[in-house]
Amino acid sequence: MQNTCDVLITNAAGVVIPKVGIVQTNIMIENGKIKALTKSTQSVQASRKINAEGKYVLPGIIDPHVHYGVYTPIEEAAKTESKSAAIGGVTTMMRMLRLYDRYENIEKHLRASEFTHHVDYSIHASILRPEQIKDIQYLKKKFGINSFKIYANLGHDVNHILMDIEPGTHETVEREVNISDQIISDIVQEASMRQSPVLVHAEDQVMCSRLQKQNQIRSELTGTKITSLRVWSECRPPSSEANAIAKVGAYAREFGSTIYFVHIGSGTALDSILTEKEKGNSNLYTETCPHYLTHTSDFFDVTGKVVPPLRTKIDVQSMWYGLMNGIIDTVGSDHVANTLLIKRGQGDIWSARAGFPGIATLLPVLLCKGVNEGRISLERVAEVTSYNAARIFGLYPKKGTIEKGSDADVTIIDLDLLQKVTPEILQSYSDYSIY
Repeated sequence: MQNTCDVLITNAAGVVIPKVGIVQTNIMIENGKIKALTKSTQSVQASRKINAEGKYVLPGIIDPHVHYGVYTPIEEAAKTESKSAAIGGVTTMMRMLRLYDRYENIEKHLRASEFTHHVDYSIHASILRPEQIKDIQYLKKKFGINSFKIYANLGHDVNHILMDIEPGTHETVEREVNISDQIISDIVQEASMRQSPVLVHAEDQVMCSRLQKQNQIRSELTGTKITSLRVWSECRPPSSEANAIAKVGAYAREFGSTIYFVHIGSGTALDSILTEKEKGNSNLYTETCPHYLTHTSDFFDVTGKVVPPLRTKIDVQSMWYGLMNGIIDTVGSDHVANTLLIKRGQGDIWSARAGFPGIATLLPVLLCKGVNEGRISLERVAEVTSYNAARIFGLYPKKGTIEKGSDADVTIIDLDLLQKVTPEILQSYSDYSIY
């Protein structure tokens, strides 16, 4: 009897299997799963054949850090941003959900986007108030949501953040959020009891508040319109990241926790995480973002405003070094689906919104600036864009690899293809890109 399958991928230059290597094989797919890896296709009958000659096949890209549903309601955002994700080779996107009320209201968000994603998706629930700490067990037990985010940067005069929009509405909602040391400790402890990873935005809110206020007063007194991203970086220096990392690291050791530090872009922050790792009794993971691999605070426009800020050329080199040597575990886009009009504000760094689109350019950046320029290998790309995230967030081996029984999430890449980045290609709600 002949072998049959729905899809057969053949003739690839190589199939990249994490922790195995680049393998010469063909991929049989049946009912959305990897049916088999086979050397010979002579007896295989497939409903659809994909000739991947000259191309490589990676495990489907997992973007562990995506903001959508903030500027448009989730039922719309899921359509546009998951389409942009697919264009960039991302097959699983992990949403950073922010609700101000108790998570008893989460079902309306889940129902609104249940059938509108073009790719698979998962959710990290942000814990913004003490009352929500009680929801950690509820979210895990009822919905399988098993990762929770702390915004350690929110407090004092830097305590405003946009919530996710209510489904069916278009009104953005900004709230005051004050994350105290006690809240951080309580979240880490509760999540540790549930064996849930905690994602941490690590910046010292006291330091950032003081420095930002000083610079704003100075610009007001001089009547100067500040557009420099260097000033923005000075307002939120790498030392503020290091302070917050050390604080969270202490809680992690106390409770034996799993901590995932998001959007690390400075060598100082990276060194701080390594210091905390050496102290033991916790599992600490590090994520960087594509923009910390390509852009610096010398970028000419406020569209480059992000939190934490873009840093120096030396910091960019540190991020590549961390990726190459296994110090950095994952790459997440920190994608924010906003428009240029919203983004720019009044054209200064105080009114401009933080964040920009990036989900569709995550993989191209790593291939163009990483693989093609000899900084990292394809095997390493597969680890930091799929395998590691799958393992950290409990998706492995369903995702994060290419093997029999795994989801048939694969990304086929052409290392010779060169395209100019335009909003028309990216197809996000956003109408601009920093690339």
